[in-house]
Amino acid sequence: MANEVMGRIHSIESFGAVDGPGVRFVAFLQGCPLKCLFCHNPDSWETNGGREISAKELVDQILEYRNFIKDGGVTLSGGEPLMQPEFVKEVLTLCKQNGLHTAIDTSGGVELILSRQAIDAADMLLLDIKDVDSDDCEVLTGRPNKMAFDTLDYCEKTKKPVWIRHVLVPGYTLKQEKLERLAKFLSGYQCIEKVELLPFHKMGEFKWKEMNKKYELSDTPIPTEEQVKMAREIFIKQGLKL
Repeated sequence: MANEVMGRIHSIESFGAVDGPGVRFVAFLQGCPLKCLFCHNPDSWETNGGREISAKELVDQILEYRNFIKDGGVTLSGGEPLMQPEFVKEVLTLCKQNGLHTAIDTSGGVELILSRQAIDAADMLLLDIKDVDSDDCEVLTGRPNKMAFDTLDYCEKTKKPVWIRHVLVPGYTLKQEKLERLAKFLSGYQCIEKVELLPFHKMGEFKWKEMNKKYELSDTPIPTEEQVKMAREIFIKQGLKL
């Protein structure tokens, strides 16, 4: 039966305020094809981690919070939720049947041939563009950026609303020339409603140590207020809403 579609989740946040519009129920799905140097949930990478749950069981949990999220909605994050496209599609379909707004928080790191139906089931995407340059993106995440931009192109074609997310990492993405090129490129998309510039932080560093993984960004500084202001002004200049 369709309601018995199974998936694996890493964790849930019942009152999320930073993963889409309004107060949202956020389910973090297990598994990710990227290995971002700044990842704060490296324990979400393994596809066989987390816990197994049916789409119906997850939606039943979500509906317990219906009164609190009725003006917000539900966001499926990760990890990379699009690695579990059938599960994502079923969860979002059931949520929409219950009148809830739905979003997918994704790096676009899955080929469209696999992710398209899940994307179609969502009301909007939060799309994390890791780096404007593909080679640098591979250094930062282990993968080039082509699939992310393919995902953005698909959203433009289907008029799917998108919020862009971009992490400002000193020495990597936090460079004026890079930001200017990215802002100019994104300004050409009608589907982009908003850009969120997220300052790099080290709140997940302890997880790397607990997992005996080397954290490459220990010496990378947190962006200054002046650097964040510079980045914001670049995107505003291109007419993008922050």
